[in-house]
Formats: sequence, structure tokens, C-alpha cells
Amino acid sequence: MFIASLERRTGVGKGNPTIFISSTKVRTSAARRRMAWKFELIVEVSVKSIFCKGVMRGLLALMLIAAVAGCAPEPKQDGSSATLPQSSTAKPTVVFMTDFGVANDAVAICKAVMYGIAPDLRIRDVTHSVTPYSIEEGARFLAGVSPYYPAGTVFVGVVDPGVGTSRKAVVVKTKKGQFFVVPDNGLVSPVVDRDGLDSAREITNTGWMIGDKVSSTFHGRDIFSPVGAHLAAGGDWTLVGPVVTDLVRLTPKTSTTTDKGIEGDVIGLDDPYGSLITDIPGEEFKRLGYVLGDKVTVQINKKPFTAPFMKTFMDVPVGSPLLYVDSRGRVGLAVNQGSFSQVDKITPPATIFVAKKSVGGKNK
Repeated sequence: MFIASLERRTGVGKGNPTIFISSTKVRTSAARRRMAWKFELIVEVSVKSIFCKGVMRGLLALMLIAAVAGCAPEPKQDGSSATLPQSSTAKPTVVFMTDFGVANDAVAICKAVMYGIAPDLRIRDVTHSVTPYSIEEGARFLAGVSPYYPAGTVFVGVVDPGVGTSRKAVVVKTKKGQFFVVPDNGLVSPVVDRDGLDSAREITNTGWMIGDKVSSTFHGRDIFSPVGAHLAAGGDWTLVGPVVTDLVRLTPKTSTTTDKGIEGDVIGLDDPYGSLITDIPGEEFKRLGYVLGDKVTVQINKKPFTAPFMKTFMDVPVGSPLLYVDSRGRVGLAVNQGSFSQVDKITPPATIFVAKKSVGGKNK
């Protein structure tokens, strides 16, 4: 912080004005907010006429010099440069995902429960627009976002068509050191397949729930949210309940490559854009012989669609289709600034087949 002040005082003798220029720098650190140091440069200039342009320019130059001099960092006693203090405490974080939507108060209630347990909690939303009851889609979202969070992050995921039944509520710890508070219905299967399973525990400790009166239809509020908050706040996760040795697993859809081409599935839409997401790996597709610019004919639900293989959307005119490899490394189909799903009346699930590129440049 710089405080520049001009003080005009009447000089002695002939009455010439004397100008004092003062520059003060005050630095306050987070750890020692009451400590400040002051650098002051006083330059006295005696002039015959304060209105002289040259003098005014000189005064401005002197003010600049004083301000720059005040920018120098305060030396430490050992002669080294000062450094900014580092925060020693990070706020607890929960990453939250559901299929509750935003048309009701369910998400807000779950967050209120978490804040009631851990007022300093940070809640980060993946989405609350998972297709209702679609465990596969929720599992894909969790697998997609979790690599970008550090070890120790707590994920609360609620896509739970079996709520109130004999299905377990669990906490799953991966070998990456992340925690997933989820129903035991396969929601965390892709994450475990990728990162490895450290251990898992069933949630049976009512002290970590909202209370003894747990509803049969809103475990997001009564079980998953409070447990997630307790974990994020530093609670010992082994207290939630007994070890679970076998988790329910999803059987993920995977494409199949033959000597004729690749058979796969349309597994989702990249909303709100309506682009098709497939389970065909981009590298597998490229092994069919296609290069950028080639026209590719695919069979979707046994109906042919032709689109050029392009790097990105603006490589084709607005309103035109393209086949591309998306940011997750999967083959996708899109319309530049349009919806492939709406234009071609395709929604998942759907089958897709891409034939090998023939020697003549056309699909077999």
C-alpha cells in the first residue's frame, strides 16, 4: 500500500515555497497483522515558481521515484527476501452427485444436513441431472470426474433405485485414497476397476446417520449426506460399520473388434448438445484405417449415417454432422451447433457398427 503525500510549507527568507514528498509503504502479513514498516523518502525542492511546467514534471518524476523505492520488499533480519504466508488449513470437501434433479428441495436438504454437521464444509456438485435410476450413467460421471480430485476427497453419490430394500449403504475407499459414500449397486464399479479397491465398509452406525428414524425412501438425506460430512470433517471411517468383502459390480458395456469392424453401443448423450457418446475407444477406431478427413459410414440401430472424421466441431459447416474422438477418448457423433440426437431421432441405448476402411477408401 502506498501513501503519497505532498506537503506545501512556506519557506524562510524570500518566501519561496518548499515541497516535501513523502512515500510510505505499509505491509501487513496474515500472521502478524499488527506489524508494519515504513519507508519514507523526503525530497525537498526549493523553486522560485511552483507553476513552472518543468518543475511540475520534476515533481511528478520525484513522486514516481519515491513510489518505486517503496516497492522494495522488506528485508528479513537474515538478509533473505520476505515470502507470503501459506495457509495451513484446508476446508473439508464433499463432491456431490445425484439423480434428484433441481425441480424440488431434495438437493438443498441434503446440503443443509451436511452443513449442519460440518459448517466449514465445501460442497462441489458433479451434477444432479443423472438420468433417473441410471446407475450406469452415474457411474460414468463419477469415473469421469474423480481423477481430477486429490486423495482424501469424499464423494457422495446417490443414484438409488433400490432405496429402502436390502441393498447396503457403503463407504468405499480406493487405493488412490478417495472415499465414496454410495449405495452398493455398482455406482462405484468403474472407479474401483481403474483405481483399485483398498477396502469397503457397510454403513450401520446410526450415530453417523441423521438419527434413529431413518426413512425408507430418502437415504440421501438420512444416511449418505451425514456420513459424507462426518468423513470430510475428519471422522474415523472405520467407525461407520463392518467390512464388506464383496461389492455389487456393474457389467460395463464394451465394444468388440472383429475382422469386419467394431460393434459397440451408444451409451449416452453429451447434453445439452445432443452429441452421441459411444463405448468405442478412439484408438480402436483409428486402427480401422481412417484418418482425419475421411468420410465414415456407421450403422446406428442398423440404419446408415455418413459423416466426415474430423478433429473438432468447426471443421464442418454449421448444421453439418461429424464423427470425432471426444475429450474422454471415445468415438462420438455430433452436429456443429446442433443436436445429432434430435436431428436424427436417436437416443441411447442404441447399437453402433463401424466397418473397416477398405483399400479403395470406402467402408466394407
